[in-house]
Amino acid sequence: MARNPRRDLLAGLTVAIVALPLALGFGVSSGLGAEAGLATAVVAGALAALFGGSNLQVSGPTGAMTVVLVPIVAQYGPSGVLTVGLIAGVIVIGLAVAKAGRYMAYIPASVVEGFTLGIALVIGLQQVPGALGVPKPEGDRVLAVTWRAIEEFVKAPNWTALGLALGVAAVMLVGARWRPTVPFSIVAVIAATVLAQVFHLDKAAPIGDLPAGLPAPSLGFVDLSQLGSLLAPAAAVAALAALESLLSAQVADGMTVGQKHDPDRELFGQGLANLAAPLFGGVPATGAIARTAVNVRTGASSRLAALTHAAVLAVIVFAAAPLVSKIPLAALAGVLLATAVRMVEVGSLRAMARATRSDAVVLVLTAVATLALDLVYAVVIGFLVAGALALRAVAKQARLSEVDFRADLPGEHSAEEHALLAEHIVAYRIDGPLFFAAAHRFLLELTEVADVRVVILRMSRVTTVDATGALVLKDAVEKLNRRGIVVMTSGIRPGQRRAFDSVGALDLLRLDGREFAGTPEAIAAARAHLRGAGILPAVPGRQGAGHVAGEAAR
Repeated sequence: MARNPRRDLLAGLTVAIVALPLALGFGVSSGLGAEAGLATAVVAGALAALFGGSNLQVSGPTGAMTVVLVPIVAQYGPSGVLTVGLIAGVIVIGLAVAKAGRYMAYIPASVVEGFTLGIALVIGLQQVPGALGVPKPEGDRVLAVTWRAIEEFVKAPNWTALGLALGVAAVMLVGARWRPTVPFSIVAVIAATVLAQVFHLDKAAPIGDLPAGLPAPSLGFVDLSQLGSLLAPAAAVAALAALESLLSAQVADGMTVGQKHDPDRELFGQGLANLAAPLFGGVPATGAIARTAVNVRTGASSRLAALTHAAVLAVIVFAAAPLVSKIPLAALAGVLLATAVRMVEVGSLRAMARATRSDAVVLVLTAVATLALDLVYAVVIGFLVAGALALRAVAKQARLSEVDFRADLPGEHSAEEHALLAEHIVAYRIDGPLFFAAAHRFLLELTEVADVRVVILRMSRVTTVDATGALVLKDAVEKLNRRGIVVMTSGIRPGQRRAFDSVGALDLLRLDGREFAGTPEAIAAARAHLRGAGILPAVPGRQGAGHVAGEAAR
């Protein structure tokens, strides 16, 4: 993408207009106030743009982060949130140094979709008190807080606040369909503010006084006695900051040609942003998917656009604080209600639910956990459930199937010899992974083999082996040997020998030369074993020369 400074400046201005009501709204929702949201958008937005790994990423306060911060504010207060942001910044920088960004690719799409749906629901519910014009009830469980807010509204309805919130949300949602390129959020907020001022709508409570500028950087909020108890919340905030930022950067890459982010550098930039934002009274920040998408759609081609967005917001902080302070809180609630609705991609949810039953289960569980617990628990639960279902699917691919070995018999044989061989030799082919999720079923099937003299295990189609699988094979060989059944193997891959060797499974086979490079050699050795046992008639001049151990054959 060719650089175009004029388009970058225009894109940055557009994003700033979109970001202003969001920064104010998320600051208010977090519990630290509108000024905290603006400080985050300016400081974190500039630092992440300069030092991050994406040319198009726009960072600042987000709804997902707000969801995590609300219970932290309730338990530890504003100073606790600032300290959490500081610690989280250090953790995210540590993730960058450890090059953890590459592991983002392993998060299942169903977890991401469920996570996004859950966030949208929580953000929408968080706006109910503001939209109804009632004081936010105490508590950090969004469902309980929402219910109590509705009860307060029923006792003393505030139709002015509700009308402004629904009006702003409607203008944004309808306008986005009519003219997607127009920032209807700022248009709706300005209109609501003008209405409130002209008609003296006293029930439409405004944001209130804002400082004309950023506060001087300070560490005065740090309480050393709280650090131990804040480590767990900080780890949750860091995990969310890393997850959402890398997701947003991936979205930006997918919307462009020739742009690719550096995940580890992106984590470093986000870590610096979160380290600095609390010093100016800002809340923890992440890459913002909606603002990043606006940035890309309006033609941004470099970091200049994101820097311009931060600079414009800084000018607003310094020059227009008195005007911004008159914005009704209900209008900001309407902005965030519309944002929550627009986060839900019905088509993506429908496609994910129809893909497989496992994907549908993971999506629903992640969304419910996000709503009922918190975001980090939701991602962990979704990831664990997705992993368990994936292991179950992979384990089902492991098969132990009996095969007709007689097609591989070397030389010519009489019908009587064929019958004797089929009676006393059985050959199994192991297909797929031999690992902990499937190994015990394999052991059960193998040790139930009928009364034969030789079992041949064809291993060439084993895709992967772990220590559990190797131990199970060893146990199966020992149990069959105790029954007087000789076990021979063929086709063990070089890359899998270490696992078998580490638990002593190969020692059992090497002892009597029962490991072979290919199936024909194993069959020849089995035939020689039957002759030695007197089951097959001896053939003059034939001594089972195919009895060659796998090591020697290689």
